Amino acid sequence: MRLEQQPAYVLHARPYRETSLLLECLTREHGRLGVVARGVRGERARLRRAQLEPFQPLAMDLLLRGEMATLTAVETVGTSLRLPGDAGLAGLYLNELVVRLTERQDPLMPLFDAYAQTLARLAANEPLAWSLRRFERDLLDALGYGLQLQYESDTGEPLEPAAHYRYEVEQGAIRCAANHVRAVRGSDLLALAQDQPPEAPGLKSLRDLMREVIRFHLGGGELRAWRVLAMAVSRR
Repeated sequence: MRLEQQPAYVLHARPYRETSLLLECLTREHGRLGVVARGVRGERARLRRAQLEPFQPLAMDLLLRGEMATLTAVETVGTSLRLPGDAGLAGLYLNELVVRLTERQDPLMPLFDAYAQTLARLAANEPLAWSLRRFERDLLDALGYGLQLQYESDTGEPLEPAAHYRYEVEQGAIRCAANHVRAVRGSDLLALAQDQPPEAPGLKSLRDLMREVIRFHLGGGELRAWRVLAMAVSRR
């Protein structure tokens, strides 16, 4: 099957044979695809290697056969994004999340749009922590793992902003004591649901909650980006 002018981003690239690359790409209409980019590392490369850097909005022509696609043409669409420093680390975190949590050839247009919007936020120097929490929320929604952020799971009653809750991945929010190790304020859960940034302590609680949820969906695994981000913070 030929795919023409497919909106895409490169999530990961690794060398393949002498002059080629194996890519993981997020496409708008076909989800995550494994792509072979032939002859892009040689001196006379027909496709420029620089076009296949992460975070660049691309239009790809692909030949899809079975589980893999072959790249036949690519062009940059619009303005190339620059994500220096912490924004670049955050972008790599997005890429690892998508690679680890999605299946190939599973069309997820809302995820593609959320990814593009998050990169734009990072490039515009919007607050990193809040941008990442929003993306994690939208990624889980797109995958069918959306969080229940408005009602108590055991009573069905609306969350109370002043109350504290622990979040059980397979159940939802359950009221708990304020000193519980996993306590999150109801106001912070509601802020995430309503797309309103919480205060700094709430952002930390939401980060811990999201890591717990993501770890669950990874089967207890860890993300390399978590260690990289922690090391970057510890050096300051």
